[in-house]
Amino acid sequence: MLIGQLALVAAAVFSGAALYINVAEQPARLGLDDHALLTEWKPSYKHGLAMQAPLAVLGFLLGLAAWWQVEHIGWVIGALLMIANWPVTLFAIMPTNNTLMATDPAAAGAESRAMIERWGSLHAVRTALGFAACLAFLWASLP
Repeated sequence: MLIGQLALVAAAVFSGAALYINVAEQPARLGLDDHALLTEWKPSYKHGLAMQAPLAVLGFLLGLAAWWQVEHIGWVIGALLMIANWPVTLFAIMPTNNTLMATDPAAAGAESRAMIERWGSLHAVRTALGFAACLAFLWASLP
């Protein structure tokens, strides 16, 4: 079923991007001084948001459409895991994002570094949700 496979692709792209952030980009940026760390984080966050937010919605909608076609519970589970990224972001991560975005890079210091480190841990939840959605979609794809 094409719609289900597209849901899996959306979840896989989301998960791959999230994993890249956690295992490559975040550790690399933490090697920067506080000013450069915040300066790098701001545009990176904006670009990540522009890619990952629509992928979460797309994976959710495609997962629901696949469930509607074949009624396998795995599609609903995967869809809910994909859309769970929105409340996690809005309620757990967004307060940190807003504080960091409002911080002038010239004022960056130990506090902004600690917030970016916390942000990385919170972002790992998004990565886990994406991979869990992939597993649910794979399960639903089995004959």
